[in-house]
Amino acid sequence: MKYTEREKGNLRSLYRSLAECTVLLKRNEDFPLKKAGEIALYGNGARHTVRGGTGSGEVNSRHPITVEKGLEMTGFTVTTKAWLDGYDEILKKAEKAFVETIRQRAKEKHVMAVMEGMGAVMPEPEYDLPLSGKGEAAVYVLSRISGEGNDREAVRGDILLTETERRDILRLRERYPAFMLVLNTGGPVDLTPVMAVENILLLSQLGDLAGRLLGDILLGKKVPSGKLTSTWTAWEDQPPMLDFGNMNDTRYKEGIYVGYRYYDTVGKKPLFPFGFGLSYTSFETGSVRAALEGEEVTVCACVRNTGLYPGKQVLQLYLSKPQGSLDQPYQELAAWAKSRKLRPGEEQELTIRFPLSQMTSFDPERSAYVLEKGDHILRLGESSRDTAPCGIIRLEEDVIVRRVRHALGTTDFRDFVPDKRSSEEAEESAYLRTELPVMVLDTDAIATEEIVYAPDPTPDPRTERMTDEELLYLGIGAFDPKGGPLSIIGDASTMVAGASGETTHQLPGYPSLVMADGPAGLRLSQRYWKDEKGTHGLDNSLIESLTRFMPKYQQVLVRFMMKKKAPKGAEIREQYTTAIPIGTAIAQSWNLDFARKCGDIVASEMEEFGVQLWLAPALNIHRSIRCGRNFEYYSEDPVISGCFAAAVTCGVQSHPGYGVTLKHFAANNQELNRYFNNSVVSERAMREIYLKGFEICIRKAQPEALMTSYNLLNGIHTAERRDLTVDILRHEFGFEGLVMTDWLVAAMFSKDTAYPGASAERIAAAGGDIVMPGTKSDYKHMLEALQAGTLERRQLMVNASRVLRTIERLIPQGKS
Repeated sequence: MKYTEREKGNLRSLYRSLAECTVLLKRNEDFPLKKAGEIALYGNGARHTVRGGTGSGEVNSRHPITVEKGLEMTGFTVTTKAWLDGYDEILKKAEKAFVETIRQRAKEKHVMAVMEGMGAVMPEPEYDLPLSGKGEAAVYVLSRISGEGNDREAVRGDILLTETERRDILRLRERYPAFMLVLNTGGPVDLTPVMAVENILLLSQLGDLAGRLLGDILLGKKVPSGKLTSTWTAWEDQPPMLDFGNMNDTRYKEGIYVGYRYYDTVGKKPLFPFGFGLSYTSFETGSVRAALEGEEVTVCACVRNTGLYPGKQVLQLYLSKPQGSLDQPYQELAAWAKSRKLRPGEEQELTIRFPLSQMTSFDPERSAYVLEKGDHILRLGESSRDTAPCGIIRLEEDVIVRRVRHALGTTDFRDFVPDKRSSEEAEESAYLRTELPVMVLDTDAIATEEIVYAPDPTPDPRTERMTDEELLYLGIGAFDPKGGPLSIIGDASTMVAGASGETTHQLPGYPSLVMADGPAGLRLSQRYWKDEKGTHGLDNSLIESLTRFMPKYQQVLVRFMMKKKAPKGAEIREQYTTAIPIGTAIAQSWNLDFARKCGDIVASEMEEFGVQLWLAPALNIHRSIRCGRNFEYYSEDPVISGCFAAAVTCGVQSHPGYGVTLKHFAANNQELNRYFNNSVVSERAMREIYLKGFEICIRKAQPEALMTSYNLLNGIHTAERRDLTVDILRHEFGFEGLVMTDWLVAAMFSKDTAYPGASAERIAAAGGDIVMPGTKSDYKHMLEALQAGTLERRQLMVNASRVLRTIERLIPQGKS
């Protein structure tokens, strides 16, 4: 089937900038190749190239291009078809055994196989295939996939290399004149055993065009210019205090020392540091100037292309805070700038700016965001491990930037604090004070913000005239009051086939908002049919991936219940969407214009298919490389996360009538027991790391909606924490939009847990506007709470008012 003009235009738009998402980790002079010719292609990702992660991250696009196909499209002749065929046979056997393993595990645990299998990823199999093939160059494509419902493991074939992967990669390095290891992964892999390889490219997971792009990169027609947004380390160098993978309570003992903040502070060298990335060319930085005007910091620097190929460079500005009453990491990213494409010998002056008040620390003793007195050192560089001081901002007294209420509960531990800095660092600090320009901050330049925690606003007058039942309907996603089948995760819409859900249909005169998932693009059914009851998808990749773990008779039953067969004579329609790069890859571009372009592409398809809210962007922090959904998220750094989420939001919401849903709010950093896992986090770590990106996005872009996370936070479900969804989100961050839950489907819950599930009535009482996807049980429990007086009618009116305002902004009168 042929691409539509919309699909072709979107793919062309993406392809122009796609190489900016790829990161060249190592290189010598063997690449780029002078011409396309015979090439030896190996690896699990050669023919099975991964576009993105599983679960909500999937996108049903039309024709993904594998690396094998892409190399042939760019003129290469692949000489290893026998190896690729042989690997296919090994993979089929391994997948069959894996499904049986899942079924057996489910039987032993007395749980449904579909639950045990959700998000489960098969470790790559060992194999024994001869490295037959010929050519002047060889490429080994190492793929890894992860997704919703399960986390990664430090086992061979996942975070670690298999023995055969290690063996063959090193053999190919010796055998071929030019060899490149290509990483088709959504997150780090421990590359320690193959660090001798001279050419390593992080291709990442780029949607449909990754295979075609690799061919152009090998030939130098496209040049990598991405930088890492998470630290890559040996597995054994992961922070020893990092608590992860516990069933009930996950303690964030590392506090604020996440990612590079930990490695840079304790002096542990990673394989590849945060912010790192090479190019086919080389760059030189000079003429650095720093200035301070009011509270705005400006650093200007000249970047010159000193190599033989065109390319782009990213300069990163970090801030080292003084060690006062609060312990501080060695440095924190403050801002960055990316050059245009520079020809050999060409130069450009880059300007980097940030307000100092963006770099506050949270002081629990004063319950305030503060800048402590002392010298704040500006550091400019090409990665977090390659920075040089370029200026000092001196504060002669503490500055309180914002006073807030204590919130979010307490922990049963003290956050990790690293040992004091070495005497050598102290000597360096003394030297800096005599050699660098010192800029003294006028403390009057930053006014203290006093947060007013006002009562709930006056409800919309229309809600006064609504019955209790009508208010309840507005507070719950669309469901059949008469009963009917349970909502299916990822396919609970009657208006757009494959969309994730809708607001209520029970109030005439108020149209429904359609919500579609997919952080890497809209996830809709590829084919569907319509009747008087609505649209009916003929495919759901998420359900298909889950049902494979069921016995055959259960698969038949589920497909029958989902009505996946169109009636005779029904018109079969199509709705293919565009797969944009995964969140991590978008951020690796360090190009906010590209992120806005991705948002613009999604909005164009929302308009075509009738979706008002996109359930993205997702911006949880890469706390641990084991989190199964890290590929959806941008970075281990909150500034990167917030700025890229804001750029994607602006791209979508520049189209009137279409909005995003910021998620998952907050501390959603583990998939194991995700509905009931309790994230135990200090208030300082929450405010400086896990909430900061949300605040940046909200202040810059004001998303239409926000989704709470499944997990508990310090013993209470996030959706039930009024201090989180009202005090912090609305009063402190200024959020004006709609707050919904993640998809609470009781059939997915486990009974073997230490904590109760989230309840619709407590969510509504805490200021949550909509419980999704909506069930008759939610309605029943909320009505009982309303009648018992534990849920106030006025709160329902306030919640309903926000739903009404969102409907009117996205579906103006007459548009429905």
